[in-house]
Amino acid sequence: MLISLIAAVAENGVIGQDNELVWRLPDDFRYFKQTTSHHPILMGRKTFESLGKPLLNRLNVVITRNPDYRPEGVVVVDSLEKALDEARKTGIDEAFVIGGAEIYRQAIVSADRLYLTEVKASFEGDATFPDFDKSHWQEISRRHHGVDDRHAVAFDFVVWERKP
Repeated sequence: MLISLIAAVAENGVIGQDNELVWRLPDDFRYFKQTTSHHPILMGRKTFESLGKPLLNRLNVVITRNPDYRPEGVVVVDSLEKALDEARKTGIDEAFVIGGAEIYRQAIVSADRLYLTEVKASFEGDATFPDFDKSHWQEISRRHHGVDDRHAVAFDFVVWERKP
């Protein structure tokens, strides 16, 4: 099973502020939905709570240290390793880590693929995507999205694969 991370990341590494996104990019939301649908998604508790409910057409696995945390419609585990085990049980060929910052930091060391929306601006924020050594990764695709009436900032959809 491929372990993939998917995130929108500002030029300065910011991914959020106060458990919220700091930009509104409708086409990035659509890309996220299309890319992750019918795949397991793994996330921390705060990321799940920011969503407000389980995402449809996906196994939602929430990682938390709180043994009493039991929201409906999700599988709750206490470690990234257990979340990956739950994803493997589905038999699906790719699982997506969708945040937050600490879960990304834990997962990037074993990730096979990164789906990064590179937001072409810097933002204030308290959550960042982990730095990664691009010499260990190969860019396999890049698609630009410019500014338009629904997007105040440009961005690129970029997919990276770990080099063998």
